[in-house]
Amino acid sequence: MFPRVCGVRHLKDYRLEISFSDGAVAELDFRRRIAGRGGVFTPLESLEFFKQVTVDREAGTLVWPNGVDFCPDVLYAEATGKPTAELGTQLELV
Repeated sequence: MFPRVCGVRHLKDYRLEISFSDGAVAELDFRRRIAGRGGVFTPLESLEFFKQVTVDREAGTLVWPNGVDFCPDVLYAEATGKPTAELGTQLELV
């Protein structure tokens, strides 16, 4: 299994520090992933709601109270700079 998210900490604005099961830690900015997208992402535009991010231990990824989550393989690829193809997936982080 590929590394999964095991910890998250809100830093400021739309920036999160994410820890992975293999020890990798990265700071990612989620602004472009949520701002102006509408739909299920609209609540995340509120920083107070965005800060409610938690780790779904079963899925090994980030999740918000309204069910929004992101593919853990893509988060790991972005965090480490490894292409998703190297991880065995063909996904893009939206």
